[in-house]
Amino acid sequence: MLAKKGLAQQKRYDEIDNAPEERERGITINTAHVEYETEKRHYAHVDCPGHADYVKNMITGAAQMDGAILVVSAADGPMPQTREHILLARQVGVPYIVVFLNKADMVDDPELMELVEMEV
Repeated sequence: MLAKKGLAQQKRYDEIDNAPEERERGITINTAHVEYETEKRHYAHVDCPGHADYVKNMITGAAQMDGAILVVSAADGPMPQTREHILLARQVGVPYIVVFLNKADMVDDPELMELVEMEV
């Protein structure tokens, strides 16, 4: 909406990752920031790595957040580092976490989907 008003530049999801390796592999290695403002609020979206080897980068990004969106694959369920990310987000003071179940179209069994939801 802000781009349509001329107040911001629109970015696609694949434009957020800065490093060529991130774009080629479709993963996040370093945190990436996208910032914009409305008349009432300043927003900063931080794309943090999900891999356990990059938890330090995640902490750096999370320390600045008012809320987080945790993306979990419905097909795979929570990864071992998922609980750690939630714990770290809480420890650095992130007050709100929204969970997004990705790849839900790959889960045909409603009971399996419910189990993943309950585990998260």
